[in-house]
Amino acid sequence: MDNLLLFFFFLLGLIFGSFFHVVGLRVPQKQPFTNDRSLCPQCKHTLSWFELIPVLSYIFQQGKCRYCHERIGFLYPVIELTTGVLFACSYGKLGLSLELIIALLLMSMLIILFVSDLTYMLIPNSVLLFFLPLFIFMRMIQPLEPWWSPVAGAVTGIGILAIIIIISRGGMGAGDMKLFGVLGIVLGLTKTLLTFFLACLIGAVIGMTLLTFQVVHRKQAVPFGPYIAIAAVLAYFYGDGLVNWYVAILNKGW
Repeated sequence: MDNLLLFFFFLLGLIFGSFFHVVGLRVPQKQPFTNDRSLCPQCKHTLSWFELIPVLSYIFQQGKCRYCHERIGFLYPVIELTTGVLFACSYGKLGLSLELIIALLLMSMLIILFVSDLTYMLIPNSVLLFFLPLFIFMRMIQPLEPWWSPVAGAVTGIGILAIIIIISRGGMGAGDMKLFGVLGIVLGLTKTLLTFFLACLIGAVIGMTLLTFQVVHRKQAVPFGPYIAIAAVLAYFYGDGLVNWYVAILNKGW
């Protein structure tokens, strides 16, 4: 039964991942959502039901539109598979619980923002405002310990990013600051601080790698949202273990 449910949430993630990718592309451009099927971004040809099957359609078409033969971005199947894995991991770690709802909402928001910030270097307010009341409501019926941790996490997350924005004179975007405010509600104080630390660490490692291989230039702007998203997932699922591990190292050092 557990394996069946695990597979079910993986399939659910694949389906929603395809939708989240479209949301991440359309919302920043304020493109309308209609009842029409998706179009090829190059030739605007309406896609058939077969071409909308997550991952498999990309494999069978060898990453190309069969009408105009233009390459389809590899981000499509990556986002679909990632969402499937995250949904399955959420169920695997939390089971059928209220916290599972929070986890699925968090993974959904992070996937959408990952796509939008990576593509346009923009974290849409509309996405944050959609998820914020849902997180507040869920944390009211599924609170953290202590109860004030979500409030402290939101205030601290916003405060840290605000200071960085002021000192760096716009070196980091306001969207990142608002995202940390929303994450604070979900993660609480300790895991919000951990998310910030991990995001900086991941960003530094990936940034140095990209610079080394000359994928980006030294003064080229890069989105910070994807690093925040990765760090938030790690902090949400493994935050307690990482914090306990770090505290144990400090205690041994003393």
